[in-house]
Parts: sequence; C-alpha cells; structure tokens
Amino acid sequence: MTREGKKNVVPLQITKDLSIMEVLQAYPQVRQVFHRYGMGCLECMGAMNETIASGARSHGVDLEDLLNELNEAIRNRG
Repeated sequence: MTREGKKNVVPLQITKDLSIMEVLQAYPQVRQVFHRYGMGCLECMGAMNETIASGARSHGVDLEDLLNELNEAIRNRG
C-alpha cells in the first residue's frame, strides 16, 4: 500500500493466449487497436472465446505487432 492507502497496480501483460473479450473487458481502450488491425467484429460470438493468437491468425495480422500495440495501449491508459 502506498501512503495514500491505494494499492500499486501492475497492468496486465496482454498475451497471445488471452481471449479477445477478456482483454476488451479489462481494457476497453484497446478496441481501437483491434480496429486498426481490421479486427472489427469484436462483439461476434467468435470473439467471446477466441484468443488473440487465433484472431490474429484468422485476420492475417502479425501477432507480435498486435501484442506490442495492445500492451502499449494499456501502459499509456493515463
């Protein structure tokens, strides 16, 4: 705990095995990253259980680039 009584929170490291939906629920600001990569159907049934790796693969997206941008977005959430 800090002096103000708040816990220090370490941001989640987004990994390829997390589901797209759980990442969106934890960090809504990453929606724009998914859209930039052409992964716009985030409310579809597939996104509920689809991992970031499988979503990237099915959309022809470079997984490492996507993960880098997603993690950058959660680090800079302000």
